Amino acid sequence: MSQWVVDAREVVKTYVMGNVQVHALRGLSLTIAPGEVVAIMGPSGSGKSTLMNILGCLDRPTAGEYYLDGESVAELSDDQLADIRNRKVGFVFQSFNLLPRATALANVELPLRYARDGRNRRQRALAALEAVGLADRVHHRPNELSGGQQQRVAIARAIVNNPSIVMADEPTGNLDTASGEAIMELLLDLNKERGTTLIIVTHDPEIAALTERVIRIRDGKVVEE
Repeated sequence: MSQWVVDAREVVKTYVMGNVQVHALRGLSLTIAPGEVVAIMGPSGSGKSTLMNILGCLDRPTAGEYYLDGESVAELSDDQLADIRNRKVGFVFQSFNLLPRATALANVELPLRYARDGRNRRQRALAALEAVGLADRVHHRPNELSGGQQQRVAIARAIVNNPSIVMADEPTGNLDTASGEAIMELLLDLNKERGTTLIIVTHDPEIAALTERVIRIRDGKVVEE
């Protein structure tokens, strides 16, 4: 097992837009240990979203090296990126990203369908929903759930494959204070119970204060950790 679940070394990401080059990441390096709870903070345009896309294997770096759970990511094909993403990363987004016409259960089963993993699919999805306190809402559609409940469905979907990492991008951004606190408590409990590495992008200092370490980035580089 690798010493680091995330090991990014001098990662560069440059976007070419017509005749203009946008330098989103400029030789960024960071490591995150298995089971760690980390917040990533930085002003708009600092490279947070680009960094999350690379750490979550949604994109690959222009230059530099990135190892996820000891596996080199930079040279992988799109299909290989999709495979490692399905096996090792769960995503939680600010806007929930649930299928509106699908039940909570069907939404949580999605990653297992993408992975073509039919083993006990329904039972695993039910167990994930039970883990987030929604055993009594499995047949409800998103419009029948509160914002906090929708985010719980999204978290169940993120953990159904038992990933090494859960990446949460502003997970409380669309929630009221009480619902946001409940979601953070749930994420931290999952970390304690499962040992899942938790990476949270947030603008909220109160959310960041609940994590073990804050990584601040600016202009595509780590400035403090």
